[in-house]
Amino acid sequence: MDSAELRTALRNAGLSQYQAEAYVALLQLGAASATELADACAVPTARIYDVLRDLESKGYIETYEQDSLHARACDPASVMEDLKNRAVQLDEAAGEIETRWQQPAVDRHMLSIVKRFETVFNRAEELIRDASSEVQLSATPEQFEALRPALTEAYEQGALIKVSLHPNRGNELPEIDESLFSGATSEVRRRTLPTPFVAIVDRTGACFAPHADSVNQYGVLVDDYTLTYVFHWYFQTALWEVWDVAYTAQTPDPPRVYTDIRHFVQDTEPLLKAGKRVITRVDGVETDDREPIEFVGELTDIYYTAVSAPKETLSFSELAGQVCLTIETDDETYTVGGWGAVLEEIEANRITVEAIS
Repeated sequence: MDSAELRTALRNAGLSQYQAEAYVALLQLGAASATELADACAVPTARIYDVLRDLESKGYIETYEQDSLHARACDPASVMEDLKNRAVQLDEAAGEIETRWQQPAVDRHMLSIVKRFETVFNRAEELIRDASSEVQLSATPEQFEALRPALTEAYEQGALIKVSLHPNRGNELPEIDESLFSGATSEVRRRTLPTPFVAIVDRTGACFAPHADSVNQYGVLVDDYTLTYVFHWYFQTALWEVWDVAYTAQTPDPPRVYTDIRHFVQDTEPLLKAGKRVITRVDGVETDDREPIEFVGELTDIYYTAVSAPKETLSFSELAGQVCLTIETDDETYTVGGWGAVLEEIEANRITVEAIS
């Protein structure tokens, strides 16, 4: 079935000529601004906004603001169900819609605002499946269960998986069943309050949606290193640091793997003060040219600018300023910072305690 036949079938299913024109064009584009869509089809620019509103009310598309009005095709399941109840031609159109909808990927912009939670959830699942370094997830038990196959894939690819579980309003979290988390997570913490859905993946992608009882319902998709860092701090301070550990795959003995330099400092500074020799592996990038680098050496110094007077045990907030490690290898001495490092020679993506003696 070519595009002309598909438009005819959609008109037979109840769409106007302009609605069919715009919808078929949007299936081919994946996502587009209103003006780009008007240029790609036979709908006059003066009519395109009304046409998009009508298509959205029918459940065919969703619109979102990104400097200007944009639109993308929705999951066509409901459209397909309606079409398949009609003649053979409409059944063929449903299959064509499914094929064309699956082809384009989510539009890659630094920041996108969407209306449906399903869009946020599906994007999170896509990012998690491709994760290679770290996943930070805030989810209900039901959401975790739906994402567990993707989390298992990421875990098997070597990603550290941190999950903050929270209940829906009026519910309590069930007791932790370790079999649900083994092989899919590195660490799980329990939060007793309803919380937004958050997924932060490999320091470049973030997905956010308010909890179900929030006054405003929307979703935020981020594809940007710096913006994702904002969501990382929200996750660490509000959803992670202050809540109890319910499950961990890490053992007290080396090797111990960290993706956050501040958690590394919390655990290793007491060892250094006690005179222990800490052999450390760093996987990261050079801050001047962003070239990948990997080395193993001895941790010889930890420097941080505490924002308050440190107590016996450092809190995450006390390490909110600069944090720097000095690591000596056989050939070189490196200064190492965490996510967003600019003053140090190396930005660490992963720090591993290889041995303690």
